[in-house]
Amino acid sequence: MYQTDTRRVRPTVLRDTRATATYSIVKRLKTTLAVLGLGSALLAAPAPALAEVKVGVSDWPGWVAWYVAEQKGFFKKHKADVKLVWFSNYTDSISALSSGQLDANCQTWSDTMGPLAKGVPVKAVLVNDNSAGNDALMVSDKIKGFADLKGKRIALEEFSISHFVLATALAKNGLTQKDVKVVNLSAGDAAAAFLAGRVDAAVVWNPWVSQIEKSGKGKPLFTSKDMPGLIPDLLVAQDKAIKTKHKDLVGMIRAWFDTEKFIRDNPDEAARIMSKVVGMKAEDYKVFLPGTRFFDAAANQAALTPADAKSLQAVAPTISAFLLDKKLIDGKPDAAKGIDASLLAEALGK
Repeated sequence: MYQTDTRRVRPTVLRDTRATATYSIVKRLKTTLAVLGLGSALLAAPAPALAEVKVGVSDWPGWVAWYVAEQKGFFKKHKADVKLVWFSNYTDSISALSSGQLDANCQTWSDTMGPLAKGVPVKAVLVNDNSAGNDALMVSDKIKGFADLKGKRIALEEFSISHFVLATALAKNGLTQKDVKVVNLSAGDAAAAFLAGRVDAAVVWNPWVSQIEKSGKGKPLFTSKDMPGLIPDLLVAQDKAIKTKHKDLVGMIRAWFDTEKFIRDNPDEAARIMSKVVGMKAEDYKVFLPGTRFFDAAANQAALTPADAKSLQAVAPTISAFLLDKKLIDGKPDAAKGIDASLLAEALGK
């Protein structure tokens, strides 16, 4: 059974996974000890040394890849003291970063817009990847082009990355959402409805994209590869952590570039490491790799350079327009205030 990415499904954001939030466990432990009358004695004992940088991680290839960095010793190589904190609920990781429970978090650019609009002091410091085919608008053979979508039923999860993919696809092809009928279903249900012929199209992500293609019942009409730069997955850090844990974050960025190269050079071993994290078979997990464009140093430099047409700052208006239209954020975020390229520059020795 696949454990797939549900980070994209939330009432106010666009990408969830399997571990627990460490801070919640500690809170419950303290409460239990207090009830037993043991809190003062035990909690007064010296606590073990904590890692310098606590980083939230959720189930998406570009983020699960941090476990490759951990297991291959890339953090140690670059003297980065990093504690990866796995979240089974991706939304909780965003809240944990915004409230200061984490130093940094793996989250999408779209999911960083809400906190920025509210003035939360966080900044994108690294781009892990772009979805480059893992998200797709799947259609049956009877639909030859976008003109054939008019009046058709399209299944997807509303207010998710899938919804954003559809809105972008329609806009690029002279249509609007009023031209189609959106059927709100979870990604798995959307795929099932499409395969059963109950809807004319579906917007889903892998492994459902691959499953539909293998079934012979559908093909992609539009994928995230057709919207470069618009679905970036990031490492976002608290302003405070950027100042106080600077060395470790720089080392973490350097470790990422070793990780990206390792995945490129050793996809089978990388898939074995990453698949264990999410409880999948390595051969099944490999379906995610072709549709994930892992960002190297050059791609990161472009993404964090405002003048580049596909940079975080350049694509922000398109993303925020969708979020504002769907009333998913309050106010227009200042994208420039949500980006810090200084750590990347230092990591690259510039």
